[in-house]
Amino acid sequence: MAGFRALACARCKYLNICTNAKRAKFNHFDGANIRCKMTTIGYARVSTDGQTLDSQQSALQSAGCERVFAEKQSGTKTDRRQLAKAIAALTVGDTLVVCKLDRLARSTRDLLNTLDAIAKAGATFKSLGDPWCDTTSAHGRLMLTVLGGLAEFERHLILARTSEGRQRAQQRGVKFGRKRKLTLHQQKEALARRVNGEASVDIARSYAVSQSTISRLA
Repeated sequence: MAGFRALACARCKYLNICTNAKRAKFNHFDGANIRCKMTTIGYARVSTDGQTLDSQQSALQSAGCERVFAEKQSGTKTDRRQLAKAIAALTVGDTLVVCKLDRLARSTRDLLNTLDAIAKAGATFKSLGDPWCDTTSAHGRLMLTVLGGLAEFERHLILARTSEGRQRAQQRGVKFGRKRKLTLHQQKEALARRVNGEASVDIARSYAVSQSTISRLA
């Protein structure tokens, strides 16, 4: 077929069947070989809606990331859609970049699973805030595994200390959770008004609360 011939990438050995296919991916042609253009892809994440992604996106773009996938999602969840899209976009020789290691994973197992998916795509991984996080070298892969385990261990210690502190506070009578919208006196008064036949919506309006708040005062 005219216009078609097999070309093998000299760097990654990718076989290109059509000389026009993936044109944006190839930046050099020498005889029978072509060389792939490596793409740097960024991933940014914050845990809550109240946080902003601007600083991470700016840092990733400054680091040369051509595409940045960003999302507001807890790091404890493994089904992060934008991370999945970022990994799916990786091809041989590409690099996935994050600002900090904890933006990628919050547990050793999740970290190793994610790095395995990156490696299977033929790509590498780097963290801007952690220079040792570089899977292009054997030492980097070793350090990443060891320090990832230490980070998870430290997180468990923090959670344990936090839990112990909460229990001691509760024993001292400290109350946790949201502040009640109605005082005990107001609750008793509202219940009495309901018993007397007053509508819940009118009672709620007088206390500037929702009708459901009054309805729950059983």
